[in-house]
Amino acid sequence: MIAAMSLTGCSQNPYLAAPGGAAWNLPQNAAISQNDARLAELNRRVQLLDDNNRQLHTQLAQSEQQAQVFKDESALLRKQLGEVSNQMQSTAIAARNAQDQVRGMQASTQIRGATIQPNTNLSQMVSKLNLGGIPVQQDGEVIRIAVPSDQLFAPGSGQLHAQAAATLDSIATQLLRSFPRQRIGIEGYTDNAPIYGGGFSSAHQLTAAQAAAVLDLLTRRNGMPPNQLFTVAQGSNNPRQTNDTPAGRAANRRIELVIYPDTY
Repeated sequence: MIAAMSLTGCSQNPYLAAPGGAAWNLPQNAAISQNDARLAELNRRVQLLDDNNRQLHTQLAQSEQQAQVFKDESALLRKQLGEVSNQMQSTAIAARNAQDQVRGMQASTQIRGATIQPNTNLSQMVSKLNLGGIPVQQDGEVIRIAVPSDQLFAPGSGQLHAQAAATLDSIATQLLRSFPRQRIGIEGYTDNAPIYGGGFSSAHQLTAAQAAAVLDLLTRRNGMPPNQLFTVAQGSNNPRQTNDTPAGRAANRRIELVIYPDTY
């Protein structure tokens, strides 16, 4: 009886349990849990380091891009500064050349100690022009002789008709007598009507052809010096009257001989 009880009691002693029993597993599970916690903490720290590393790489890339932008802007500013410097040098050279030209012109106008002066008495000459009803007027320092284009050209044409010679002959005779050395511009004007036919695509082309035809007649037929005259194509610019009426459009179609105070 005693022996049996002793055996039974011995079998219930936890320290006599089999090595694979539950009582021996508790300390081992606790150690594993601690290792897992440490490993998780290490993983967390590694993740933080990875995140910080990525942020540092991103910031470094942004800094490099910004540095490149600054470098490009600096190169552009240096280029612009060089261009401005070159322009300043070119301007200075042009200014010196202009001064030299002015001095040369001043020297060239000196003839035997006398200076050629522009003709400032053109206003006194206006009353001496008798052009048979063709308008003559003082316009500031110049005299304008307005010849209606309809007296010289067919509508939309750049070729003088037969009656034009008589009109221009009379004008040329008086210009040669009264203004033999004055610069004279031949300005062509027209109205704002569309250009049809005649080979001209614009009002400027038409008035350029008309002014050139007048210059050709004055030089070849009337003997006016070619270097005294020049042409200007005004197109439909600077109308004298409104283009809303037939009379106004007719007044705007004209050739103006503009007499300047300076001589050639």
